[in-house]
Amino acid sequence: MLMILEIAIGLLCMATALALRPWRMLQGPLLTPALAAVVLLPMLWLLPQFLPNGLPVQFSGACLLVLALGWPLAVPVLAVVALVVWGLGPSDGYAALTQWVWVGLLPATLALGLGALIRRWLPSNIFVYTLGRGFLGTALVVFLAGALFEWTHHQVDGVALEQALVARWLMAWGDAFLTGMFAAIGVAFAPKYLATWSDERYLRG
Repeated sequence: MLMILEIAIGLLCMATALALRPWRMLQGPLLTPALAAVVLLPMLWLLPQFLPNGLPVQFSGACLLVLALGWPLAVPVLAVVALVVWGLGPSDGYAALTQWVWVGLLPATLALGLGALIRRWLPSNIFVYTLGRGFLGTALVVFLAGALFEWTHHQVDGVALEQALVARWLMAWGDAFLTGMFAAIGVAFAPKYLATWSDERYLRG
């Protein structure tokens, strides 16, 4: 049942993203962060497969990809990352599908929704972007995605669900720190690599 749900989520997200023709964005500077994600993210996603059994230490990177590439382009890039993980790692295709959905697609989609709410209800300035979307927003959506995964998949022997949720909360802050840091660096030095950044909106809005 979970496999059918994950396949449905993956197909729905991919169909929606491809309908928006995100490959057009690769003709500009976004090709660089897209290629960087394909090279670097698989190494981080492969890490849990080589750790001792227990709660996996998992870095998502999906929220940073949404800030850098936009959701429509982030979805197929995350699919490529999952395929690379499947090809290089010892786990099977279902594990790669699960990772793509719960570590990639769900945080990315939640980040898209939270970003829309932030743009609608909060002032348009640099601090709201870097702290709201980059730092605090990432912590929230990565934790929510991790919590949903634990509620549906929790099978770690000797670890209570409450303890797993605490671990997910702590791990979400690692994602938040890196995303917020790279978002701030991008705004300051390379805004062309952030598809969701706009000088008109956040500096003059």
